[in-house]
Amino acid sequence: MVVIGLTGGSGCGKGYICRIFSDFGIKSADADKIYHGIVSTPDSPCLAELSEYFGNEILKPDGSLNRVRLSQIVFARGAEKDLKYLNKTTHKYVLSECRKWLSEREADGDEAALVDAPMLFESGFDKECDFVVSVIADYAQRVKRLKERDGITETQIKARISVQHTDSFFKENSDYVIINNDGLDIRRQIAEILHDIRIRTGGTDRTDSGVDNCQNN
Repeated sequence: MVVIGLTGGSGCGKGYICRIFSDFGIKSADADKIYHGIVSTPDSPCLAELSEYFGNEILKPDGSLNRVRLSQIVFARGAEKDLKYLNKTTHKYVLSECRKWLSEREADGDEAALVDAPMLFESGFDKECDFVVSVIADYAQRVKRLKERDGITETQIKARISVQHTDSFFKENSDYVIINNDGLDIRRQIAEILHDIRIRTGGTDRTDSGVDNCQNN
């Protein structure tokens, strides 16, 4: 089974891209949703490790993670090792669930599956993917989407984007890049990527259905 890793910065529209991939029969797992599910489950092994390291004050009364409090503790300490521990621990559990999901897809006979992971490179999971696809978009497009989605200011958006990988990084470290700006034919970009992957892997071409224009509103 072909494993495709999808990544990109905030506001680039990775969720939308996953929906288009699904039109071609490619199922996807959302690493962010997996993470939120893990830290929302009281008594999960992940939370047990985090609370042992950071203290039980990072837990809500129901036993789930208080993300605001955890963030306050990590950044109040100002210790890089705390952030590294947090990422290493959470990545471990998220990737375990991703691998389990991929095994299920392979057992079901899927020829390809996609993992949507904003921290694909940071977690090292890119090395487990057959192909890496990055999504990029113009700054103005990203600002518009994040304002609508998260209700945050442009100052907050700029701060968020400034600590993320640049477009150049994604272009240099990916097998394929999707430019997700309004007015571009996103469906055709994805169809061409899947067609090329089929050629490189000798798989079944799913791109003969639905390569009409599909704009990202």
